[in-house]
Amino acid sequence: MSTLLSNLNPEQLQAVSLPAQHALILAGAGSGKTRVLTTRIAWLIQSGQVDPAGILAVTFTNKAAKEMLARLGAMLPVSTRGMWIGTFHGLSNRLLRAHHRDAGLPQLFQILDSADQLAAIKRLLKTLNVDDEKFPPRELQHFINGQKEAGHRPHAVEAWDDYTRLRVQLYQEYEAQCQRESVVDFAELLLRSYELLERNEPLRRHYQRRFRHILVDEFQDTNRLQYRWLKLFADEGREGGAAMFCVGDDDQSIYRFRGAEVGNMRDFEREFRVSNVIRLEQNYRSHANILDAANAIILHNSNRLGKNLWTDQGAGEPIRVFEAYADADEARWIVEEIQALVRDGGLRSEIALLYRSNAQSRVLEHQLFAAGIPYRVYGGLRFFERQEIKHALAYLRLIANPDDDTSFARVVNFPTRGIGARSLEVLTDAARTYNTSLYATVPHLSGKPGSALAVFVRLVEDLRRDTAGLPLPELVDHVLDLSGLRAHYKADREGRERLENLDELINAAANFLAEAQAQSGAGEALAQPHALLADFLAHASLEAGDHQADQGADAVQLMTVHAAKGLEFDVVFLSGLEEGLFPHENSILEQDGLEEERRLMYVAVTRARARLYLSFAQSRMLHGQTRYNLRSRFLEEVPAGLTKWLTPPSPRAAAGGAMGGMGGGYFKPSAKSAVGGTPQVQRAPRPSFATLPGGLRIGQAVAHAKFGQGVIVAAEGSGSDAKVQINFGPAGVKWLLLGVARLEPV
Repeated sequence: MSTLLSNLNPEQLQAVSLPAQHALILAGAGSGKTRVLTTRIAWLIQSGQVDPAGILAVTFTNKAAKEMLARLGAMLPVSTRGMWIGTFHGLSNRLLRAHHRDAGLPQLFQILDSADQLAAIKRLLKTLNVDDEKFPPRELQHFINGQKEAGHRPHAVEAWDDYTRLRVQLYQEYEAQCQRESVVDFAELLLRSYELLERNEPLRRHYQRRFRHILVDEFQDTNRLQYRWLKLFADEGREGGAAMFCVGDDDQSIYRFRGAEVGNMRDFEREFRVSNVIRLEQNYRSHANILDAANAIILHNSNRLGKNLWTDQGAGEPIRVFEAYADADEARWIVEEIQALVRDGGLRSEIALLYRSNAQSRVLEHQLFAAGIPYRVYGGLRFFERQEIKHALAYLRLIANPDDDTSFARVVNFPTRGIGARSLEVLTDAARTYNTSLYATVPHLSGKPGSALAVFVRLVEDLRRDTAGLPLPELVDHVLDLSGLRAHYKADREGRERLENLDELINAAANFLAEAQAQSGAGEALAQPHALLADFLAHASLEAGDHQADQGADAVQLMTVHAAKGLEFDVVFLSGLEEGLFPHENSILEQDGLEEERRLMYVAVTRARARLYLSFAQSRMLHGQTRYNLRSRFLEEVPAGLTKWLTPPSPRAAAGGAMGGMGGGYFKPSAKSAVGGTPQVQRAPRPSFATLPGGLRIGQAVAHAKFGQGVIVAAEGSGSDAKVQINFGPAGVKWLLLGVARLEPV
């Protein structure tokens, strides 16, 4: 027993050795929460307070559950087989398998993953002859899962309009189809097991008597139904029920878009009358400068349960801050710094590049590819391998070469246009007979297949005709609209990130055009747009074909901040710290959205062990145009004494009308790295920026006749094309043409 508890700090020891009472453990980043959870279980068993079969431990990932079991196997002399340790979905499946008759399920029911569920919904819509443009399958999937996660069956859903009423009917038909086919989706696993325990009192009492200790990992990520599920096992918190031991960090609650409810932590504390609230604040991961920055940032959030991370590892290095002129310059600097770190003996696998939005990876990947640095995109695909990008490239390839059968087959029915598998089979057989491409074979077909396919051929012909002579970025933009890709993803409730990636493809085309102009001259590049398109498509294939580094290889790690949660690295680069990007512009319009963005920033900062870089760009390509932004408010929240600027900081909102705070001058590091010392800097050429009409500037408060008062947060264009982005608070964020808007300074 003494060996079991010997390596715990005082707060960890207090948590592990608590009596059988409800407890809330506020475990800060890097504070050893997994050690506390597993040691708590081992201590309860070793001290004879509970048998292994009396333990219910819930995690959020299978990886975490396996790690917990492996640690317990090393700690305990007894088998862990009797314990229920797993994810919410895994434990729900176990419960339903054991009591399938009571749950109204066959013993061998099958589970639909997300892709299978979507396919089942598409099949249902086709069977019922429902227009999938009015009821997009993915949006219906999101609606059904959202209702289930809220604990609502179709009869309990409030239908406030005709559209919702029809969706509820489809939800009901979907449930009937699943019951007929003996399948359940992920959301159904949890809801069905909750309903089973709620209505079956003898069964509920059985499990309440069995499980005397319930331990929950990542409690801040639970949704409402998961919390209600836990309360059933704990006898709703009544005297004599199981002891709930919940470990979490409200400052790392970043999954609200998945239904996570950070308020569950406060509700648990109140409803279970929790007297044991223990804060694990000693951090074993990062140096003090990094932790002090994280503490200072998160302090700006309200309604926190509160804690302050500290370490005995010393202050460590200052946080390095870099201001670039443009996003490409930012990416080049990051790559140069990585090269210097590796030359100094650093491992590429211990270097992480974090970003707020997936679309940001494209410019970073391009520079890494050009420098020959191996990298992996953690938890995602490389830019040119993403589904929406491959769809867009397929349309572009058909413009360059309509006889490309692979591209034809990929998008002939995407977005859906009524061309089924049977029509494609007829077309393929005919192409084999005529020895022609799929595209060239279409005129030979008659009947329904011929008519449907002829519509697609006309679309390709229109794209080829309408894009002739267009500059490459405009050509890409035009294709995204005419193909229907943009409209398709706009109709998808989860399509925002895919739209951002499509916009980034326009940026990639604009950058490729600029490089082509620099190499061959502007006139020559613009005179041969289709030749340039072919070169761009070859470039995309080369970058996509240069496969990611093998698992375990020494490669730089790229990921979104969301994907980085739970990970740690020696060196972290956090790029794109600009208003509208991080924090994301959508967060300004959402209730508590900014607070969640700040928690996301807190997670990003606390991924770094030894060295943290924060960077931003004065200008960034967006929708194929250059956009000028303020640097992120989160940078302003880091105490100045903790940072070391590698470029002289420019004013956040420059006076005198300069856009985006560019009045302070731009300095670019020389080829010599800034690693280990003060960088040598040289002045880079700067474009001149005209004052906005009317004496306006970024940061200026203005009034608009329709939208009311707001603040200018960004600007782009010049002359008659000059536009400003204004945050009008309740009225939202709007782009307005300066020549038309008639803004009045406030």
